[in-house]
Amino acid sequence: MPVLSLIDFAYLYKNETPKDAFRRSIEIAKKAEHYGFKRIWYTEHHNMPTVASSAPAILIAHVANHTSRIRLGAGGVMLPNHAPLVVAEQYGSLAELHPNRIDIGIGRAPGTDKKTMYCLRRTFHAEENFESDIAELQGFLGNHSRVAGIGAYPGKGTHIPLYLLGSSLYSARLAAELGLPYVFASHFAPKMLYSAISTYKNDFRPSEKLSEPYAIAALNVIAANTHEEAQAEFELVKRARIRSHIRDLDISDADLDTIMDTDGALNILQQLTFTAVGTGEETATYLKDFASRTEVDELMLCIQAISNDSALQTLDIVGKQYTTR
Repeated sequence: MPVLSLIDFAYLYKNETPKDAFRRSIEIAKKAEHYGFKRIWYTEHHNMPTVASSAPAILIAHVANHTSRIRLGAGGVMLPNHAPLVVAEQYGSLAELHPNRIDIGIGRAPGTDKKTMYCLRRTFHAEENFESDIAELQGFLGNHSRVAGIGAYPGKGTHIPLYLLGSSLYSARLAAELGLPYVFASHFAPKMLYSAISTYKNDFRPSEKLSEPYAIAALNVIAANTHEEAQAEFELVKRARIRSHIRDLDISDADLDTIMDTDGALNILQQLTFTAVGTGEETATYLKDFASRTEVDELMLCIQAISNDSALQTLDIVGKQYTTR
């Protein structure tokens, strides 16, 4: 079994509140730590009614206080939404409180729609500074700030590991150029996976932080006690995915049936191309094969479920396979 980690969206299932999602994030983290998963990252998304992870730094702090070993981080910090100094101070504080446990995954996308992006950034041009913002953040987390007379306190000297996130060749080339670990978002953007990983590895330039390329690929997972139960859950997940995209969680099943086979729905469902579905043994086989085909160093699993119980069941089934690998 390859090295496994998790990405947690802090989903809100039917009739749940953010408090319920955060409570589940604690339970997931404790289980993942028990099963030996390497890390958990929390996403940054905004204006999404079913996702509670809009402030990952706060969620990381909460989870860190309930765990002791597993690495925790943002997957990611959508850097154009934030000033690099603020990021350095927030995650520097986390690193001081929880030494050698904090990661920062850096993303360029807004993690939301265009209107919400403007509410966050007050500009549509923040992405233009992405590469210089990464360099500035690296300086604040290192020993030498790139901004004269300005330091991150806390933050300076923490050397928190940075990972570059992406779903395109641009991000692959930039991660290679900067000598950073690279994380491909194949859990929702599968098309460029193989070419991006290949580009990253072929173009990689060693840096002070990393002598060899380190690639992570994210993918989805649904596990159940039987193959049939897992497939049934997968169908429910697909329907829930379409409901969330059309922003109508109360659409009738009959109306949803007419939508599921449309080109628009199929385009949305291609996001789930890389999904391990089945029993513990079936999902373990899928994960091993996926890691072999992509030649990545680590898999970051995104649990797909429609309820609290099914989410925790997937983690328990996969986790037990992982501990007996």
